[in-house]
Formats: sequence, structure tokens, C-alpha cells
Amino acid sequence: MKTKHGKWLAMPFTVWGILFILIPLFMIFYYGFTDADKQFTLTNITAIAKPEHLKALGLSILLSLIATVICLVLAYPLAMILSRLGVNQNSFIVLIFILPMWMNFLLRTLAWQTLLEKTGVINSVLTFFHLPTLNIINTPYAIVLGMVYNFLPFMVLPIYNALIKLDKDVINAARDLGANSIQTFTQVIFPLTLPGVISGITMVFIPALTTFVISNLLGGSKILLIGNVIEQEFTQASNWNLGSGLSLVMMIFIVISMAASAVFDKDGEGGMM
Repeated sequence: MKTKHGKWLAMPFTVWGILFILIPLFMIFYYGFTDADKQFTLTNITAIAKPEHLKALGLSILLSLIATVICLVLAYPLAMILSRLGVNQNSFIVLIFILPMWMNFLLRTLAWQTLLEKTGVINSVLTFFHLPTLNIINTPYAIVLGMVYNFLPFMVLPIYNALIKLDKDVINAARDLGANSIQTFTQVIFPLTLPGVISGITMVFIPALTTFVISNLLGGSKILLIGNVIEQEFTQASNWNLGSGLSLVMMIFIVISMAASAVFDKDGEGGMM
């Protein structure tokens, strides 16, 4: 009886997975490997080699890497401070970092557009104090800033989760054996928290690589990332075949990231919670 009940309880998830995971993936693969006449082709896949697509992909990878590195540099010290304070995951301090994730992604990005525009809040304050204004809206700098702001919590939480699981006796043993703070960090703390770091890198790099909303709003649609190219193929050019083909190429990066995460985090210790 329990087995039957378990199967029925799993039915909603099964239906959900079929409708919103398997069927969309099948459609992407179908359109990606066919042309307008529904004939098999690899043209949509090899289109990534076109100069305009390679340029968009290269810029996407560059900006995503920069945003990921910045998030890592900011998140690791912050996670260490939180873990040393002894706060638990239900504390108010951790809630502060989770809270922005509850807000609509589009609204968060629009807020930065309002702050950064030439007549926005930041420049108005700088003008009031007779300071030079910032002209970073519609530039790669604004896009990276938007990526860092939106995806920083995804880097902080896995690293924090890995840090609070560290055995304090191991750290104390390293110090008792004569290791200084730098040696303790590089040879004990960081290697043991590497699963959390890899998990954070994956959860920041992949959405940053595929984003198109941030570059649309903060880049002023002047800076095309690969996500923008794919989005335009679906919404403007109505070329689902090419859009699906380019999406399949992007899935390669997702698979590589998942493989790296599986290698470094075999026990699932680098999760969000």
C-alpha cells in the first residue's frame, strides 16, 4: 500500500516534469536539428561559428567570467564572516542575503537602471555634491554590475553552507601544528570548501552566460550577448530553428558545469542549504 501511495504522490511531479521539462527539451532538439522544411540539418548548430554569433558568445563568456570572479572575491570573505559569527541559516543576517532573491528579477534589474541612468539617483546625488557623474549605463560595466548584484547570493550561500560544515577541530589542529592564518586558509579551509566554491561558480556563471534581460535593460540593447541573440531569434526573427540550435550549443556549457560540479561535489556538500 505504501508503494502505491508513493507512486500516486509522485504523479504530480511526473506530470510537471513531462510538461515543463521533457516536452520543451524535445521541442528544442527537434527545431534545433531541423530546418524550415522539417528536414534534418546541422546548420542551426554550426551557425554558432558565424562571426556575429562568435562575437556575442565571446563577450558573454568574458563578462560572465568577470562577474563570477567578482562574486567569488566578494562572497568568500562575506561567507567566512557569517560563519564565524555563529549565525545559523534561519538568522536575520542570512535572511538579508536571501531576501533579494524573493523579489522579481526584472524589478531588481529595473531598479539598477533607474539608479545608473544619466539623470538617475546616483548621478543626481553626485551632481548635488559637485562631483563627476558616472556614465556607465549602456556599457559592459553596467551589465557586469547587474550580474554581480543579481547572482551574488547564489555564490554566498553555497560557500557559507560549506564553511559551517567544517570541523573546527581540523582547523585548530592545523594551527597547533604551526600553520599561520594564510597556510590554514590555503591548505585546509579552502580545499575543504571547494565543493561550495564550485557550486557557487556554477550557479553564477551559467545564468550570467545565458542572461538577456540584464543586457537589454542595463546595456540598452546596444550590447548583444549570446542570450540576446537567441531571444531575438525566437521573438523578433521568429526563427525557432536557429534559436533552438544556438540554445543547444549553450547546453554544452551547462553540461560541462554540471560535470565539474559532480566531480568536485560528489557528496552534495556545496548545496544552497
